[in-house]
Amino acid sequence: MNAPDTDPTEEKEQLLREDRRLLGRLLGDVIAEQEGEAARERIEAIRQTAVRFRRSAAGEAAQVKAELESRLDALPIEDTLRVVRAFSYFSQLLNIAEDAHQNRRRHAHAEGGSPRRPGSFGYALERAAAGKSAAEILGFFARARVSPVLTAHPTEVQRQSILECEREIARLVALPPTPARDRALHAEILRLWLTAMLRLSKLSVADEITNALAYFRLTFLSEIPRLYSDLEEALRLRLALPAKPWLPPFLTVGTWVGGDRDGNPNVGPEALDTATAAQSQLIVSHYLEELLLLGRELGLSARLMPTPGEVLDAAEKSGDESAHHTDEPYRRIAYGIHSRLAASKYASATELMTDLDLLSRGLEQQGAGLLAEGRLRALRRKVSVFGFHLAPVDLRQSSDVHAATVAELLSSAGVHSGYEGLDEAQRVALLARELAGPRLLRSPHLAYSARVERELGIVSAAARANARLGGEAVSKYVISHCESVSDLLEVGVLLREAGLLRPGAAAVDVIPLFESIADLERSGEIMESAFAQSVYRGWVRSRGDEQEVMLGYSDSNKDGGYLSSSWSLYKATGDLMRVCARHGVRLRLFHGRGGSVGRGGGPSYEAVLSQPPGSVAGALRLTEQGEVIASKYADPENGRHNLEILAAATMEASWAADGDGGGRKSAIMEELSALALAAYRSLVRDTPGFMDYFRAATPFSEIASLNIGSRPASRKASQGLDDLRAIPWVFSWSQCRLMLPGWYGFGSAVSQWLEKKRGTLEELRELHRGWPFFRATLSNLDMVLAKTDLGIAARYAELAGPALSAAVFPRIEAEWRRAREQLFAITGTSEFLAGNPTLARSIRNRFAYLDPLNHIQLALLRRYRAGDTDERTVRAIHLTINGIAAALRNSG
Repeated sequence: MNAPDTDPTEEKEQLLREDRRLLGRLLGDVIAEQEGEAARERIEAIRQTAVRFRRSAAGEAAQVKAELESRLDALPIEDTLRVVRAFSYFSQLLNIAEDAHQNRRRHAHAEGGSPRRPGSFGYALERAAAGKSAAEILGFFARARVSPVLTAHPTEVQRQSILECEREIARLVALPPTPARDRALHAEILRLWLTAMLRLSKLSVADEITNALAYFRLTFLSEIPRLYSDLEEALRLRLALPAKPWLPPFLTVGTWVGGDRDGNPNVGPEALDTATAAQSQLIVSHYLEELLLLGRELGLSARLMPTPGEVLDAAEKSGDESAHHTDEPYRRIAYGIHSRLAASKYASATELMTDLDLLSRGLEQQGAGLLAEGRLRALRRKVSVFGFHLAPVDLRQSSDVHAATVAELLSSAGVHSGYEGLDEAQRVALLARELAGPRLLRSPHLAYSARVERELGIVSAAARANARLGGEAVSKYVISHCESVSDLLEVGVLLREAGLLRPGAAAVDVIPLFESIADLERSGEIMESAFAQSVYRGWVRSRGDEQEVMLGYSDSNKDGGYLSSSWSLYKATGDLMRVCARHGVRLRLFHGRGGSVGRGGGPSYEAVLSQPPGSVAGALRLTEQGEVIASKYADPENGRHNLEILAAATMEASWAADGDGGGRKSAIMEELSALALAAYRSLVRDTPGFMDYFRAATPFSEIASLNIGSRPASRKASQGLDDLRAIPWVFSWSQCRLMLPGWYGFGSAVSQWLEKKRGTLEELRELHRGWPFFRATLSNLDMVLAKTDLGIAARYAELAGPALSAAVFPRIEAEWRRAREQLFAITGTSEFLAGNPTLARSIRNRFAYLDPLNHIQLALLRRYRAGDTDERTVRAIHLTINGIAAALRNSG
């Protein structure tokens, strides 16, 4: 397979071109070896025809389209499977080549002494810490909290077997080119070709737990200590400190896998038990391995240098009586720690840390401080970050499930038999009275519904995990669809049953998730009322006067479209900041972002810096979802880079001077948001048959049946938009190359705003130049429009039939053209991604392999929907879904 040509004058891209060509050639060779030369020629002919379709003028498009359809329709199903796998794998190899090239460029940049890049610790310290004292800067980390949170969602399409193979290819690509390396690459690509891309069965929750743990083994266990060390060294240099400081564990990684029950009947107490046990087993096993290695390194003899008394005392108590280690106190201590940990005799990770600190302190005191660096310092860092729990598991459930559960408990206990019939004020009053005391509602003598058993079972599992592994193991409870104060108090009832809450003290953060446009608009009002409740205010006080709030990007976007959702989130953040400040509460925001722009995705660095001034303040959590997890964290070096970007952006946003998001800026955005909301809802809610069009003109139904995750595509058995999960909604639009949730409504909003003379184009240009929020919003819009393809989308529209297609697609096409026109007018550009040529080139390079997958998917959908339900046809459709997702990289 031949890679597309790129401008040869771009010298710095030469290695990328060479890697791309090499990987393409090797894949082509493997296909010829395994499937025959005719198969390679057939694949190349399809690629060239797809390229001609993309480049064809209006007059010849129909002819090329007919030729392409003829080629694809004539393919036997086995040949179709080979073609799909070929294009899918080349897209993934292209991802590997690009990631390797980015790593090379970063190394070259650092070694060349170039200015520090945005997103690096050095840049953040230079830009944001100027004028601050060492005490101020180091004090920031004492209160900072930064955490990406891994979630299991149905757009994570990669198998672990494929990821492992690709990681080895990435390792080889990074090596200097030699015949031996190229032969090893050939072997790995052969292994890739002979590995099945699809699972035979749907993922279970246990599988998702295993998959999530892989990223800790591959990246987080090794790279997080390196990241801390890099930052501590940067601080030492910046602040002229005599030694590297030891920072508090401000950067951690969280997870929802095993605790997120919202709409997923497969997650229950057993899943949480499995998740917490598996996580603990992984991290303790890792500590044991490291302690053995550490003991081998620390064979320092007490005969050669005076040893601190506390070290000698600890060695005598270590339990290591080996005659060979008599004069090696540090080795004896390390082996003693290993034995104690293996026997589960540490009551907490703090006790383990105390013993490791003694080793470090002793080495420093006897002048061997250099030996306290390396493995020992990294192990101490791991214990400080990962404890015995590895990663905090968040609980999440929908508020309506909580209400029904509490209603049954109140009724069974004889407190009130009609809780769900009460209005909000009556509910709050009843719950406040109930929570003022310690009385439990559950009786061992009564039978309860499966729902009550399940909900109480999960909080009991959380309490067991905390008792066994420490209070950080399960320390957060997220309430989906939080719409009222009673939604917050109901969770308190459940936590109390498990001993995780008592009057005036909570062992778990209660976190409201505001998702819809209406809920975002009321979020400040809801929290104002919650803080006015003495029982709730007591919980917050017991958690250090900190309130975490989660903002839902996905559902707000599905509800109101991209522009309206973005502005509603920005406004809600400001409202929550003001409410928390009035009550003396520190706000921590948890951003529920997906991979795609339609779900709040886009570059993390720009996203953090575009938050309202003062809203970050050292505290930031955000979800990492879908195939974005693999693209960010499967490769250790890439993973460390992405973690550094997140931490550096948080530092920079926290230390930045306050800006102004109010006044005229807010007035303009308010008007644009209202116009965009009306345009979006006019299409998706008011257009007759629109949901039928969506289900027909995208592979939604086929995505729902793909063995991707354990979670259903809809929360309820409904055909409506409201009950449809935002993830498959966005994923489906990405597959048909429209990306509609990421841009629809913007063009109409700007056009109408200008036509009504509400303002001028120059005002919008000024917003783009001077307001990070507006600039980031348009940057994401630019990226998503660059990935759309109206020609291919029009072919998908034909799947809906002439009437529905004619009623819907012309509106979509017209809005796309308006969005492009207004984007270019505001930014002053004449092509997409003019300010990001690297990304523009990356997207262009993909079209030759992405387009054929779409055309093949269309042919397969027609066959399948016409009654060809052969297992191989279904498999081929699923393979195209995998391939398109891999090529787009942030589609879900």
